[in-house]
Amino acid sequence: MIDLLKPLARLASLGLATLPLCAAAQAPGAATVVPLHAEGAPAPLDVPETHARVGEAGETMIFNVSRPTLALFRPSPGRANGAAVIIAPGGGFVGLAYETEGIAVARRLAERGVTALVLKYRTIRSPDDAMHMPPVHMKEMQTITDRARSGLPDELPPFAGEPHAMEDGARAILLVRQHAKEWGVDPGRVGFIGFSSGAFVAADLAIGDKSTRPSFVGLLYGGLRTPVPPGASPAFIAAAADDAYMPDDGVRLYAAWRKAGAAAELHLYEHGGHGFALKPKGTTSDHWFDAFLWWMQARGFLRR
Repeated sequence: MIDLLKPLARLASLGLATLPLCAAAQAPGAATVVPLHAEGAPAPLDVPETHARVGEAGETMIFNVSRPTLALFRPSPGRANGAAVIIAPGGGFVGLAYETEGIAVARRLAERGVTALVLKYRTIRSPDDAMHMPPVHMKEMQTITDRARSGLPDELPPFAGEPHAMEDGARAILLVRQHAKEWGVDPGRVGFIGFSSGAFVAADLAIGDKSTRPSFVGLLYGGLRTPVPPGASPAFIAAAADDAYMPDDGVRLYAAWRKAGAAAELHLYEHGGHGFALKPKGTTSDHWFDAFLWWMQARGFLRR
């Protein structure tokens, strides 16, 4: 969620305006874009969906999302191994880091034979300006920064946009399983990986209704959700010890999973900060993706 701040700060400093996001630009390089809901549902926000391209790497942030979709990236013919991973970018439930925590990860997974789907989930309404910071999000950020200093509260309260995002995540799980045969996917190997706010969604699904629990989850610099049931989805947890916003949450997630007797693996990197994704930093956090694939393989999710 906090990975939203640096891109927006850069955007404001450059004086760039946000632009409408046309349908054709929703998922560059994706074979298929699948809507999660029927036409006209849910009700649209009263501001248009917008995007902003920021930074030298051309990161795309998407705001005011009211029409959630899945962007499908399929492996090359003959390379698919039957596993699927839904990817939820971060952005504080205000925006979505669609390129760095969505498309880039999906392409990397597809190269390894995994059917990847980027979830563009609903966000809360934000001002249509360069900063996109609604008051509710500023209050949430204050809670997070206070907690980083004091360690309290142990569990963060739900975020304003979390219920809708979780609903979209659950629908995505059902949709992928529904199309499993068509997309060459094993319905018993449908995982969900989330970054920052997307990791909160992944954790919510992993401990939620059994009918929409992912087969496994990846929780990247996300936060604690309790209680964790014994049947929670197996979790791969990755975070950095120098995360300025959630310095202890990787350990807390792991402890909660293990206390419940649920399977979990923790990778706590010395450096990497918040929002490392696939951006090279010259730290050991650069290697989380390979560790995630090794974990998937060790648990039998990458078998052909």
